[in-house]
Amino acid sequence: MVPLIGFIVYVIQLYIWVIIASAILSWLIAFNVVNTSNRFVYSVADMLYRVTEPALRPIRSILPDLGGIDISPVILILFLLFIINVVLLGWLLPAFI
Repeated sequence: MVPLIGFIVYVIQLYIWVIIASAILSWLIAFNVVNTSNRFVYSVADMLYRVTEPALRPIRSILPDLGGIDISPVILILFLLFIINVVLLGWLLPAFI
């Protein structure tokens, strides 16, 4: 059971890095640092959008409008860290004590 939980934790941590990369790329696109007419940049941005948007959309629908600030990636990362530390790893700790 421990290797399966370790694998799930690894996948969630990888997804957290994908969320961070998506947020940084969206900032770079918004400030015109990278150009989306470049085919590679467009394909990377599209892939990151398709991977992260299904998890971010429900959070964005619940949050109030904060103007141009999108804090949904931060909330999703905090939720995923809660899942890792409390739900997955929290019940393992008493077994090793």
